[in-house]
Amino acid sequence: MYATRQAYAPTPHSYIPNTTLSATINLDEEVKLSGTRAERDLQDSLAEVFSIIITLDEIEKAYLKDAIPETDYTETCERLLKQYKAILTDEAVSREFVDLENFKSNWDMEVPRASERIRIGLPSTVTAPSHNASTTSNTGTSGTLILEATQDFITFLDALKLGLFAKDQLHPLLSDVIQSVNKVTDRDFESRGKIVQWLITLNQMKATEEVTEEQARELELDMNSAYQGFKATLK
Repeated sequence: MYATRQAYAPTPHSYIPNTTLSATINLDEEVKLSGTRAERDLQDSLAEVFSIIITLDEIEKAYLKDAIPETDYTETCERLLKQYKAILTDEAVSREFVDLENFKSNWDMEVPRASERIRIGLPSTVTAPSHNASTTSNTGTSGTLILEATQDFITFLDALKLGLFAKDQLHPLLSDVIQSVNKVTDRDFESRGKIVQWLITLNQMKATEEVTEEQARELELDMNSAYQGFKATLK
């Protein structure tokens, strides 16, 4: 009356193993991803870059949620960005890495916040005025901080006049400018945004790459304008 129910899986008597198949490797032997010291170093460096990007993305999320103090965020972010740049100065690593978008695609990474931070090359606390900075209405603004910011502006402009056009020469000096300015005032001023834009432009260049003479002239005009705007906030 009822049909005999068939087993879902083969019964022991219905399966006949193929004795001609055999493993081509020793299954008890550790599989090595690289065969030479250079290959191992390369893999280690790429793994480190991967770890830095993931960590940077998490730090950005934590900062946006106020889950990490501003000082800790700034210190950690700066350290991670320096490590990221330092590792990629190795030619072999840089050649395998290609660029951030290629690396993310290869490893299926979704890290929008880290990508933006790497593109800018500085913590958000540096590129945006700090809420802890003095305001021009605050008569307690330190004269030392104002002097430091003024000197940083002058040092950067002098570097351009001396023909220092390489990214690794200009980027640190411009970073000093924006950081010292942020310590003085949290107010926006004319051409302040230009400082940040030039920081991004320089950050995306290779270390030994230089701005053109035309770019240098434009940069000097923008920085002179920013300097005048900064001084106006002190009146």
